[in-house]
Amino acid sequence: MRKPVLIICGVLVLAVAAFFLFGRDSTPGDTSPEAGFARDMATHHAQAVDMAFIVRDKGPAREIRSLAFDIINTQANQRGMFQGWLQQWGLSQATDERPMAWMSGHGHGAGPAAAPAATPAAAPAATPGLMPGMASADELTKLKQAQGTQAEVLFLQLMIRHHEGGVQMAEGLLKLSTRSEVVSMAQKIVDGQSGEIKLMTELLQQRGAKPYPSILKSP
Repeated sequence: MRKPVLIICGVLVLAVAAFFLFGRDSTPGDTSPEAGFARDMATHHAQAVDMAFIVRDKGPAREIRSLAFDIINTQANQRGMFQGWLQQWGLSQATDERPMAWMSGHGHGAGPAAAPAATPAAAPAATPGLMPGMASADELTKLKQAQGTQAEVLFLQLMIRHHEGGVQMAEGLLKLSTRSEVVSMAQKIVDGQSGEIKLMTELLQQRGAKPYPSILKSP
């Protein structure tokens, strides 16, 4: 009777070993959607953190300061996770791949860049090389120079568009990956940034302003 038991045990051990070797998600490759998403979103988040610091240091209204604080903490922490994944996967933090190459063929695009606050319908074309929703160098300069309510309005307009880009990127990842930790993070970004977009739109309305034309595609 011992022999069948030993055989069964041996089969179970092999099954467990096979699960850990082959049943788990394989490590993402250098050009995988997961690696591209982690790299691009880390860069994307870095700009959001920078913009939040800029407006926070201007002494804005309490609700804007609170929003900036939340963006700084949330996106800095998430950025650390993206970088940690790449290190865990044995991949470099940077790549020669162009931004958003991992979404090639899946309807990605930077969308329209922002227009001046007074004429939001006349948005110029996006700056080449930027990821969806990212502010241009000129826009960042204007944000740094703006003061008072003008700075709050510009920050909200730029950050709404920035969040829309983040949502677009995260939704793109959800169509391309089944890796649990990456999918979970992408869904958190979609949910969290969509909620903040609604909040920022309300804050703009309170200041008599409107968001820039949305870069998100209508359902």
